[in-house]
Amino acid sequence: MAATKTDVAASAVDDRVLSTAQQIVKSLNTPKEVREDMLLILSSFDNRLSSISSLINSDDSKTKNDRLDAAEKVILRWDPNFDVSRRSLNWEDSPDEAAEYLSAVDDILRLVEDLSIGSESTEFVDRAENAIQMAMCRLESEFRHILIQSTVPLDAERLYGSIRRVHLSFASNYSEIDDEFENFSEDSRSSGRFHERGGTIGEDSWVDLIHPDAAVDLSEIADRMIRSGYEKECVQVYSTVRRDALDECLAILGVERLSIEEVQKSDWKFLDDKMKKWIQAVKVTVRVILVGEKRLCDQIFNGAHESKEICFNETAKGCVMQLLNFGEAVAIGKRSPEKLFRILDMYDALAGVLPDLEAMVFDEFLISEAHEVLSGLGEAATGTFAEFEKAIESENSKKAMQNAEIHPLIRYVMNYVRLLVDYSKTMNSLLEDEERSVNDNDDDLQLESTSPLARRLLMLLSSLESNLVDKSKLYEDVGMQFIFLMNNILYIVKKVKDCELAQLLGSNWLRRHSGQIRQYETSYLRASWSKVLCCLKDEGIGGSTSNAASKTALKEKFKNFNAGFEEICRAQTSWKVSDAQLRDELIISVSEKVIPAYRSFLGRFRNQLESGRHSGKYIKYTPEDLENSLSDLFEGSPAVSHHLRRKGT
Repeated sequence: MAATKTDVAASAVDDRVLSTAQQIVKSLNTPKEVREDMLLILSSFDNRLSSISSLINSDDSKTKNDRLDAAEKVILRWDPNFDVSRRSLNWEDSPDEAAEYLSAVDDILRLVEDLSIGSESTEFVDRAENAIQMAMCRLESEFRHILIQSTVPLDAERLYGSIRRVHLSFASNYSEIDDEFENFSEDSRSSGRFHERGGTIGEDSWVDLIHPDAAVDLSEIADRMIRSGYEKECVQVYSTVRRDALDECLAILGVERLSIEEVQKSDWKFLDDKMKKWIQAVKVTVRVILVGEKRLCDQIFNGAHESKEICFNETAKGCVMQLLNFGEAVAIGKRSPEKLFRILDMYDALAGVLPDLEAMVFDEFLISEAHEVLSGLGEAATGTFAEFEKAIESENSKKAMQNAEIHPLIRYVMNYVRLLVDYSKTMNSLLEDEERSVNDNDDDLQLESTSPLARRLLMLLSSLESNLVDKSKLYEDVGMQFIFLMNNILYIVKKVKDCELAQLLGSNWLRRHSGQIRQYETSYLRASWSKVLCCLKDEGIGGSTSNAASKTALKEKFKNFNAGFEEICRAQTSWKVSDAQLRDELIISVSEKVIPAYRSFLGRFRNQLESGRHSGKYIKYTPEDLENSLSDLFEGSPAVSHHLRRKGT
């Protein structure tokens, strides 16, 4: 009886040891192989534990079935075929339900991982695989649903508010070209308008592409799908949904899907607007949207490097190709001068973001396409500039400007060129391989030491000056020809001085053209006043003194001078010299020629005529009268000078 009690007590101890060891091994929740190793180690310490393996293994089978039953129950609860009321897990309002579902998936995945070949029944394996398949269908649907519902629409207004704009003075320059380009119209070139140049994206610009909390849920789902072997399905859903979202971003930014034919058939006003929006969209897309998309991929597919690279490349490809297709359409389109600045802005925008794009996208085809479009835009820019040069060289309007004023062609070209200088870095790079042979003229002495753009501008201005000389010949009055040339050359010189053109063209160019204005002034004085001044010479009067002078010849001299002076004043008061300083200088030069000569002539011969009858008919003006009349020259008014009146009246 005592022995029996001892045996019972020993058996109870053994049971407790086995139970404790069993609970320790099971609580660790380790894979089967690890548990078996632990059992061997425990058995080596106490032979009573040698039977624990069979106990635990038999219990494992029951536990696994219980675990699978529990996990299946959770998964089936959310299977629409099982319960149509369960349409979607409420991740936001009922996170516990979502956590329970993910836990069930995790449990089945652990069960599957623990399976040894042939260690479980086919029925158990099939059940586990079917449960995983149902779960993946649900998670795929949830993944798509969350991606769509949590997408944050692009706030373009807030984003553009962070874009630093260029100075208003730059925009006003374009406005000046607008007006003058509209005025200079004898052909279709007058139908264009220029633009405000774009800004740059601030370093602090960013957007949330989806609600931040949703990224955590999406990452949890993606992790289960990838671990379950449904990586392809996960990537496909993400790429499809996010590609559509990025397309919507482009639409918000004003970028439409236009075919090459639609772009090339568009009128300039429509195309100009699309080009302007494209320029900003390229900067925003690469530096804000794609950066955000890259960050989102990193969050959702953390640890799955290959998946996140595929997702990002597939997602980005659609919107980038849409932008590149428009750029290509512009690059191969008709080249007309009004497009140049917008094309250069497009080139600069794409060139500026290309390094960022290359750092993010590993799709060789996409990057190659971007480089080809950039090259095409560069060729379009140089080709458009060449068209501008040809247009200036071939411009042959035959309508003379009223009052010898500045020709609209000159205003247009100089404002165009001034703006072009702001693109010097880009233009010099593009023109490196576009050099053409130059003629042997004075400007060529500077060419070797100047930039490609400077060389082209020197030749362009030389051509423009030749055009001016031709246009000056439209005026019958030779003096008016030189006033026209002075007005226009001075306008060119002032425009050059007021910007970086002065540095580009050099001080020699400025000195030479300033001297040219002085030469035209001398030529004007000779052409307009030589004949009148000849009337104030002593030749033909007879004798060397006033007493011996022929009164008839003297009267003719005064009569011819008066008529000539009056005619010049009537004509040249209507001529226009816009620059106040030049006008004053011309009046002073005329006065210095005419007034002293008249005063001297009048002083020598006044007594000969005043002693006779009708002297006022010949001596009509005092030197002061003439000076007052000359002060009205070049006002651009057709009225007769109000200062032109007889002395004493």
